[in-house]
This record gives sequence, structure tokens and C-alpha cells, in this order.
Amino acid sequence: MQTTKGNRLHIGFFGKRNVGKSSIVNKITGQDISIVSSNAGTTTDVNQKSMELLPVGPVVLMDTAGYDDIGELGKLRIEKTYKALDRTDVAVLVFDNNPLNEYDLEFLKLLSQKKIPLLSIINKIDAGMMNEAEIRKIEQYSNVTIKISVISSNVTSEFKETLIKILPEEYVKDIPLLSDIVKPKETAVLVIPIDKEAPKGRLILPQVNVLRDLLDCGAISIAVKENELETVLNNLKTPPKIVVTDSQAFKKVSEIVPKNIFLTSFSILFARLKGDLSIFCNGAEKVDNLSNGDKILMLESCTHHPIEDDIGRVKIPNLIRKYTGRNLVFEHYSGHDFPQNIDEYSLIIHCGACMTNRREVLNRINISLRNNVPITNYGIVIAKCLGILNRALVPFK
Repeated sequence: MQTTKGNRLHIGFFGKRNVGKSSIVNKITGQDISIVSSNAGTTTDVNQKSMELLPVGPVVLMDTAGYDDIGELGKLRIEKTYKALDRTDVAVLVFDNNPLNEYDLEFLKLLSQKKIPLLSIINKIDAGMMNEAEIRKIEQYSNVTIKISVISSNVTSEFKETLIKILPEEYVKDIPLLSDIVKPKETAVLVIPIDKEAPKGRLILPQVNVLRDLLDCGAISIAVKENELETVLNNLKTPPKIVVTDSQAFKKVSEIVPKNIFLTSFSILFARLKGDLSIFCNGAEKVDNLSNGDKILMLESCTHHPIEDDIGRVKIPNLIRKYTGRNLVFEHYSGHDFPQNIDEYSLIIHCGACMTNRREVLNRINISLRNNVPITNYGIVIAKCLGILNRALVPFK
């Protein structure tokens, strides 16, 4: 199974036009991912390449347009470059041998404010070295700085060796989904409804990831549909340590599973993996204080054609309206789209984020906190409205 983009380390390459960003990306990938030209402004959008960068593991390399682009189209390109920061785990800032300008300094300060690990590359040293005073300015912000010539250096090995030194902690130390709760030889029952949203012949990503996590830790996994759960529990000589269910079957499953067995959902597991569980739980409390006309922002990390009974566009809005008895307005954003002004929203509800990375979710959480807008996640708000959130959080206490 291929690793999805959401579970890959996202490495963003930034810099002025014509400093050699695309040449470096092409050298690392061994492919012509980006067009290379002596003309400035050749890269006009964010080019992405998923690959295995050993020994780092699965990554996405993002080659961006120059942040000093010009003209009306240039402004649009710059906007996309800055937006790519929201999903950047490690930034690679590329310079040449020219002095720094206002764009460089602004970007260095922004990366520092966002606390994104920074690898600075001073390129084109074959044509002359940047002034030492300028290099010291870069090093004030950079975690590490290397000097290369893309046409002569062993760029890939030097890049990898340096990258490993500044990897975010979550990529050095694995974050468990369930293996810190379920020990080897203990049993976990996974309730997997087969509904309209289930891809034909496949499981959805959170189910696959949880299953793999359990297999890796030596636990016993049993996958069932919701109408088979009671039979399976009755047939087991030893009760399972935990039952994990799809959020859409939460109510039915909670009525079947005895109180002495842990119960949670795939979406809540991903809330812990990709975001901040306590912040999401606090955000869910806002549901009790919604008023008529309040606007709620629904965030989906993947783009898909909504189905008739879509969980984010139909089921959750209907559940919240029923729970609150309020006339509420729901607005939806998908993929990497995120509104610039969120002050108009009373609550933000994020999906499980299986198709995006943790930094993008944490960035959205930080924006929400900064603007005093509560944020929660699909599975947590479903459990809240069904009256079973406290029980669903017991495994993590």
C-alpha cells in the first residue's frame, strides 16, 4: 500500500526567482519534476512530488514559485507560495550568491514566527560565494545552513544528512494510533460499516492505518460490520481491550458494547494523531452555546464528490441541528483551502485529516485559537451530540 500525502513529511522549497530551487528538487528526485530555465519565474505553481527519501522515509517535495514574483499573475503565484507554508513540515530556503533583499528577510522572519524547521541552502557557489555578513544574517534564523553548487555537488546526500538533523520530533518518534493502549496479544475489535462512502473493494485510510498499527504491535484484530458486533462479542472467551468504530455507527455500537470495554472511534484516534485532542474536546463544548444564525465552518482535507448522505455536508449538520434545536448555517471548504477571515464563524469542525499532515492541522488550530474561534473534529462532535463523548475519551485518560 502506498503512503498517502497526509502521512508524508512535507518539505517546501522556497526562495527568490532563479536561485535554483527547481534544479535542486530535480537533483534530489532524479527526475525533471520542475522546468528549469535561466529565465526568472519559470515555476508558476506549487509542484509536488511524492517519493521515498531514504532513510527519512515517505516525503512530499513542494517546489514553489519565487516569493519576489512580479505582476498581477505574480501576486497570485506568491499567494500560493505562502499558502504552501500551512502544510510545510520542513522549509528549505534557497539563496544564491547575491545579497539578501526585503523578500528574503521577510520570509526568514515568517518561518521563525511559524516555528518551521529551516534548512538554508546557499546555491551557485561555483559562481562566487555570498558575503559572510549576509550568511550570518541567514544563520540567525536557520537551523542549519549548507553551501552547494547544484551543478557539481553531491546535493542529494548532503541534503539528506542535513535534513535528518532538523526533522520535527513526530517524524523521529512514531506517534501511535492504538498500540500504546492495546498491548501484544490483547484484542481490538474494529467496527467497519460498509456504506455509500466506503470505496468498493477497499477500506478507508483510517481503518487501514489502525489495523496496521495493531498488527505491528502484536495485538489481535477482529474486523466486523456493526450488525455482526454483538455476535462476535458473545463468542469471545475473553472480552476485547477496546472496540473502535466508524463514527457513523457510534450510537448503535455504544449500546452493544459493555461499559467495562473501552470504546472510541477512528476519527477520535486521528484527532489525537493529527491534531490536539484536548483542544478539539474543548471546542466541542461550543455546541451547547450555539444560537440561531450562527455559522459553522466544515473543513474536509480531501476533495471528493459529495454523496447523497455525505457525513460532512449532511449527517453532521443534521445531527447538530437536532441536538441544538437551532437554525444554523454550515459552510464547507475542502482540500488545502482555508478562509482568510474566520471571525464570522462560531465553530470550526475539522474532518479526521487522514489525507493531510499534522502540521497543516496544527496550523489551523493555531489560527483558530488566535482568533478565539473554537475548533473540533468530526468524530468528537458526533460523540458529543450523541451523549457518549466522555465514554469515548476514557481510553486516553
